[in-house]
Amino acid sequence: MSRAPAKTAAPPRAWQRMLSGRRLDLIDPSPFDVELEDIAHGLSRVARWNGQTSGVFAYSVAQHSVLVETLVGMLDKDLPIKWRLAALLHDGPEYVIGDMITPFKAIIGPDYKTIDARLMAAIHLRVGLPAALPTAITALIKRADRIAAYLEATQLAGFAPAEARTFFGTPRLGRDIRIEPVAPDEAKHRYLARARVLGGPVTG
Repeated sequence: MSRAPAKTAAPPRAWQRMLSGRRLDLIDPSPFDVELEDIAHGLSRVARWNGQTSGVFAYSVAQHSVLVETLVGMLDKDLPIKWRLAALLHDGPEYVIGDMITPFKAIIGPDYKTIDARLMAAIHLRVGLPAALPTAITALIKRADRIAAYLEATQLAGFAPAEARTFFGTPRLGRDIRIEPVAPDEAKHRYLARARVLGGPVTG
């Protein structure tokens, strides 16, 4: 007597539904399923430093992203706005995968980087940027990101300046910037406001 073929388990769901109604496939993300409003909403509710910051509100990735974009403009005053938009979006994938601290990324290994890169490419293509940024632009954004990390570490995350310098270097500009964490809705508003100024496709 023949046996009935074994049933194969359905593959796990690999997409997330966004408030816009988009369904973003995490394994093979499409630029057509990326909306800046979804990014701003998600990032405004993702806490930097695993939430280990001072203040009434968590310091969000959305607020951090606006800071990095500001610092990029300070580092290169003649930078075209499309690259400043890239700076604003530099942590864009975290609206889906969250803000994992660097030690945890090292534990996860290359799979995290693969997913992050695919999401980043989809975000870039959605806003009219190349999937992979020029090396010089990536380096400039990373430089601004390290300055932002120093400011956040010393003002919000309890690092002494000497300790912060060992991880993030000594910033030569931006030291007069004072960071005050804001409510998620305000962080979202500021993020979208900068995106509009920089030519991002904001529909709302």
